[in-house]
Amino acid sequence: MMVLVVGVYLVAGNLAGGAAGSGKALAKGSVPSAYQALVQRWGNLCPAINPALLAAQLYQESGWNPTAQSPAQAQGIAQFIPGTWAAHGIDGDGDGDRDVWDPKDAIPSAATYDCTLAGYVKDVPGNATHNMLAAYNAGAYAVIRYGGVPPYDETQNYVRIITTLEESFAAPATRVDPSEQAAGAIHYAQQKLGTPYLWGGTGTAAQGGRFDCSGLTQAAYESVGVTLPRVANDQYNAGPHPDRDELLPGDLVFFSDDLTNSRAIRHVGIYVGGGYMIDAPRTGAVIRFTPIDTPDYFGATRVTEEGAKALPTDV
Repeated sequence: MMVLVVGVYLVAGNLAGGAAGSGKALAKGSVPSAYQALVQRWGNLCPAINPALLAAQLYQESGWNPTAQSPAQAQGIAQFIPGTWAAHGIDGDGDGDRDVWDPKDAIPSAATYDCTLAGYVKDVPGNATHNMLAAYNAGAYAVIRYGGVPPYDETQNYVRIITTLEESFAAPATRVDPSEQAAGAIHYAQQKLGTPYLWGGTGTAAQGGRFDCSGLTQAAYESVGVTLPRVANDQYNAGPHPDRDELLPGDLVFFSDDLTNSRAIRHVGIYVGGGYMIDAPRTGAVIRFTPIDTPDYFGATRVTEEGAKALPTDV
């Protein structure tokens, strides 16, 4: 019988605006391996951006989908509209064409466009990265006119979302602050021990209160007012990523057959301490305590309320 005592933690973190030379490294596997070198290289193109910030933008725009297309005709992994691509798309891989559908062109173009916007607003007071992001959303003229991030809800939210998501793509430089909601999430999961697994289960009455792995973690954090995405690989982006030896109860722990790519994550549980998690493992099993130290252990996320709110709902 495992006895678990969890304290209630206070969050005292802050959000970083990011700049080249800040020493930020990409978190393990947070960028799919096919794009990691591109993001690392082009994310250091100018002082207003860094690799984690560029990764946050690409994830927000397309969820790393190189064939994404929006109803507004935004195209590719960086979601350029045709007019912007015509003006700012570059031949990033030097193969003689500019292809909006090719990440080797689109990712360098996204970084180049960011830096071009940063140049337009370089004389505006305030945080250069925030001003660049505001120019991306509202146009450089609005940033110049208002002397910084303009007072538009959409623009202010965009700046907040990208700078928050940046933290989920950056390897933490210092110890990650504990989560205030962790104890409540664990308490919820403990009440579900012994419940049979259900593929696609989110705990509804129609499903007999059963869960799959990400349905359980989603419901556990929903019980303390934090709304997570439905699937495990998106839940990975709900906050910063503590190392294995820094895990605290309430952290989400993830598992994958591809340890280089968070988009390939296939399982998630809630860490409870002592090398164990509570998880809904598979069909035919029940929600239970399970060891986390297995060869497919991918990493962990310390869920934050702001981090969860920043996640796109349509990736």
